[in-house]
Formats: sequence, C-alpha cells, structure tokens
Amino acid sequence: MDATDYEGFDIDRSTEQAWAEFRTRLSEVVSVIDETADLVIGTESQRTEDGGPFVSFTAPARDQIRSEAASNAVLGDAFQLDDRQLGAMEKAGWNPPSADASANFWVELPQEESDRLADLAVTALRDVYGVQHPVFLAPDQLAEILTPKVADPPEEKIYDEEDVTAVLAGSREHLDDLVAEELTELFGHRPIRDEEGDIAIRVGSTMIFLRTTDDATEIVIFAAIVHDVEGRSRAVEVLNDLNTEARWVKFQLIRDRVFATLSVLAQPFVPAHLAQAVKIMSDTADAIDDELAEKLRGRTTFDNDSDD
Repeated sequence: MDATDYEGFDIDRSTEQAWAEFRTRLSEVVSVIDETADLVIGTESQRTEDGGPFVSFTAPARDQIRSEAASNAVLGDAFQLDDRQLGAMEKAGWNPPSADASANFWVELPQEESDRLADLAVTALRDVYGVQHPVFLAPDQLAEILTPKVADPPEEKIYDEEDVTAVLAGSREHLDDLVAEELTELFGHRPIRDEEGDIAIRVGSTMIFLRTTDDATEIVIFAAIVHDVEGRSRAVEVLNDLNTEARWVKFQLIRDRVFATLSVLAQPFVPAHLAQAVKIMSDTADAIDDELAEKLRGRTTFDNDSDD
C-alpha cells in the first residue's frame, strides 16, 4: 500500500490484525506465567474496581493455568451481559459461573495450551465485552509484551543527545526499526504493527497510525477522524477553513471520511522530530474529532465510552 493511499486504508482489517498480534503476544505471556506472576487484563476507561470487564490468569499448579472472565456477579450495572453474550461465552468454551467453581466464567487448561487460552481471552474481551481495539486494554503486568496503558506523549521533553542525532536509514526495514525504537521509548512498549506495516496508537477517542514510505524518505502520520460524512460540499468548505488555520496538520476528505495527516522527513531520521510529530497529531486528532463529527454529521472512529 502506498504511504499516501488513504482511500485504501481499511481500519477494520487493521484492527483485526492488531487483535491477531495481541493474541500471539498474550499466548507468549501465558506460556511463562507461574505462581509469582498473575495477570489481569482490564480496559483503560472501565476499571475492574468499578465493575468493568476483565480477564485474569493465574497458575494454581505447575504447568496449569486458570483463567477467569468477569460475569454479571461482578460486573457493574453498565456492563451487565445479556443472554446472547452469556451464551457466546459458553459457546466459546468458558465454563459458566457456579457456586462450587467461581462466581466468574472460568477455565483451567495445561499451560502448553496457551494459544487456546489466548483465543478465549480475545473472544471475551473483543466479542463479548466489546473492546474495540487492543490499544484500549490495560494489563496490570507484563506491559512490555502486551498492550499497556498508553500515556500521552510528554508535554515537554528535554531531548538528550540520542534524540537529536540524525541517522541515515539504509532501507525501509531499517527506518521501521528506528521508528519502533523511538515509539517504544515514548510509550514504554513495542508498538502494534499490522500486515501493511501501519502502527496504531490510541489517543483519547481516536487513533493515529504511522506508516513509512517504500523509499524510506518519509514517515506519514494519519488518522481517520470522522466517518460517514454527510454533504461533501459542506465538508470541503469546513476542511478548507481548517487547512487555512492549521500549521502542521493537513485535513483531507476522501469519499465519506475525513483524514488528518502529517508528514515527517526521514532522511535523515531524527527521533526528536518523530516525537514532536506524534504529539502534534495526537493533540490535534483527539481535540477535534468529536466537534468535527458533529459539524459534518458523521461519527468518530470509536465511541466516546472508550475514552479515558
């Protein structure tokens, strides 16, 4: 996919690929859990202590993993599961809550079946609890492997010598490695990358994506901030006004979606430039998506209840 071919960008496909990568990472974690390393996966905006959904993993015996998923007995009023959702949990392979076993859905499997345990967790989190993307998850441990809380880029950063050192990337793969290294330093975990090479970052009620060009000369940061826009003429007029006022970010209408884009020159690659660009795009996309969606009678990428 060309770096500027936003029309072909499929957020559903990208999200599915992100879940696949999360499933793989979770399986890796489950395969090494022992009695000292319990794991609870909740969500950023729906805290488990407030009755939000969760999936947990423990090791009650050597090479044995027990996983539990929140049931109506522990879920808050806003998160209660209906009959369809309850049925989906059991159909997937979760044992139902019972007085003898657990107040939650549960399953115990040999640790070597970590892939199966990861599949069950994804079914619960994505298909039943309705988590829209792995970047909205908040594991309490092992953040470097899973998808931890994504902190906003710092308001101010004093750049050290490495941050302002220019590097000539010899290939797109080399540039991808440099980008991943800087994002890992910014957010504390290695980024999720889909099969097209796009990196997803959650910022409040939206997401931004990073993509490098084939010739390794540019890093494109973009976000589909409004979908299903009504009235192209009105939208073009509004976006023209925004582009007149905007200093760094460019707004484009492609079919019925509004994209915000920002380009970073990458030959040479300077880590500080990428950090600044990510913050600019993050602040812009998160600040404008709700208002713009209302003005253009469209919708944001994710529901507002996914916000922090």
